[in-house]
Amino acid sequence: MRAYVGVGSNLGDRWANLALAARALRAAPGVALVRASHVFDSEPVGPPQPRYLNAVLELETGLSPAALHALLLAAERAAGRRRSIRWGPRTLDLDLLLHADRVVRTPDLVVPHPALASRRFVLAPLAELCPDRVVPLAGLTVTELLQRAPPLDLVPAGLYPA
Repeated sequence: MRAYVGVGSNLGDRWANLALAARALRAAPGVALVRASHVFDSEPVGPPQPRYLNAVLELETGLSPAALHALLLAAERAAGRRRSIRWGPRTLDLDLLLHADRVVRTPDLVVPHPALASRRFVLAPLAELCPDRVVPLAGLTVTELLQRAPPLDLVPAGLYPA
């Protein structure tokens, strides 16, 4: 099944943090990293903090959404992520955006990601990978959602680090 993971970092060596995320996913059993979007530099959403690097990774996985989510949380912890301020700065943020056409609603996980439709910093890189994919519940393609997303200072920053 195809899954899409949003990757972000605004603390420490942001490029190295993105590379760490890719390495963690490549090393995980049941997960294959298919490709990565370009990296975008964006203004933060939330309290004052440094700018983010954001990208999206496309995965092929046999893991359930819950198991993949647990893997993402473990990778965040390995990168030194501390959850203290909502929407605060972070070394690494990994969000499960889409998992096949599944809809998941549990106390710990919501898929498609609940803020996907309003986050230009996620939709722009996601549109590179799957522009015509219809997002469950939204009933619109990724490109259509991107066209409707609120404006945000978003600048292409380069290729995803290996």
